[in-house]
Amino acid sequence: MNNATYYELFDTAVNAHLYEATGLPIRDLDAIGIVAETSCRYFAELGFPDPVETGLVVERLGRSSVTYRIGLFQGPGDEAAAEGRFVHVYVANGAKGDRPVVPVPEEIRAAVAPLVADG
Repeated sequence: MNNATYYELFDTAVNAHLYEATGLPIRDLDAIGIVAETSCRYFAELGFPDPVETGLVVERLGRSSVTYRIGLFQGPGDEAAAEGRFVHVYVANGAKGDRPVVPVPEEIRAAVAPLVADG
């Protein structure tokens, strides 16, 4: 599987959770999360067409950002084949250009709070 696909899986895992947990069209909120930082650590190969499962936790829930950690799993066992880190910074939703950083919307905060990792 191409390394760019891992990042697609990370993005899909985060946004699928946000859509499912809020029940809202998140792109229509007053603030939207933009990706400010990503990283990936590879531990084992993921192969197509075998199914891939994801695990999602929140490393940090800040005033205007959320840091996610995403695990990609395939096959038996509980060792991640890859681990991603994704940071969403929330900005005002509106015209392109001037998008000031704003607080994480309450709907998003409520959706991710149960995922905050302990210590």
